[in-house]
Amino acid sequence: METIKIRADEAGVRIDSLIAAAVPELSRSAVQRIIDGGGVTLGGKAVKKNYKTAEGDVFDVTLPEPEAAELVPQDIPLDIMYEDDDVIVVNKPRGMVVHPAPGHPDGTLVNALMFHCGDSLSGIGGVIRPGIVHRIDKDTSGLIIAAKNDAAHTSLADQLRDHTLSRIYEAVVCGALRDDKGTISAPIGRHPTDRKRQAVSVKNAREAITHYEVIARYNGYTHVRCILETGRTHQIRVHMAYIGHPLLGDLVYGRKKPEKGLSGQCLHARTLRFIHPSTDETMTVDTPLPDYFTQVLGKLGNEL
Repeated sequence: METIKIRADEAGVRIDSLIAAAVPELSRSAVQRIIDGGGVTLGGKAVKKNYKTAEGDVFDVTLPEPEAAELVPQDIPLDIMYEDDDVIVVNKPRGMVVHPAPGHPDGTLVNALMFHCGDSLSGIGGVIRPGIVHRIDKDTSGLIIAAKNDAAHTSLADQLRDHTLSRIYEAVVCGALRDDKGTISAPIGRHPTDRKRQAVSVKNAREAITHYEVIARYNGYTHVRCILETGRTHQIRVHMAYIGHPLLGDLVYGRKKPEKGLSGQCLHARTLRFIHPSTDETMTVDTPLPDYFTQVLGKLGNEL
């Protein structure tokens, strides 16, 4: 259930258009189907899709979960970096959604994993998220680990909580960072007025810590390495914007126009380090920077 309160600058907008903008994972047609099914109410009464909003209106939006029947194996190529009987580590391409959600019923990483792994995925994540221990954003590329049985899932989830599962990213940020390395410790929660965003130091925020270090400096941009100590939604994107250096291409938290031919954040999950659930061996999986990332670096000019 999503609750949407209409601000003054949103008054007079059709409700289907407003919800489509507020819940980016939903297409306009998906929103209209929800409204037609009575899934959007105002004061307990269903509204029509052409209803024009008024300041102060409070809508309840019921977001349907994908039905189990929609979750089918699909023969989608996977870039597998490591696999055994317990875990599989995949290099997710930019633009792929991790698991089905409203507006993205198939074509996801989960659909591909189901085809590749068959019944060998843990059930702890539920019907819609079999094997999924953590997620990365649609437009973030890089490594994601999935569990092939419940014992492995429990182990990896515990490692996420105690920070023994290490996730190292590379990104290009706007501007010149003052220091060569640093730590951002600032709680993150839902933005108080913009439902598409997360924000620092808001009500109901949770602890969030990101370590960063400079890899290379360019004129107007910096190539950085980011190490997550916690794993909040959009954490690196929010934290870097918070210190005045949003990710290149991030149209949500950064500059509002595409730069260097990139629409969507320049962010790659490059390295995963974890303790193997069965052998207790420390495993490190690394992947090269993808083409889109190296092409961006090539457009930045010479290093300073």
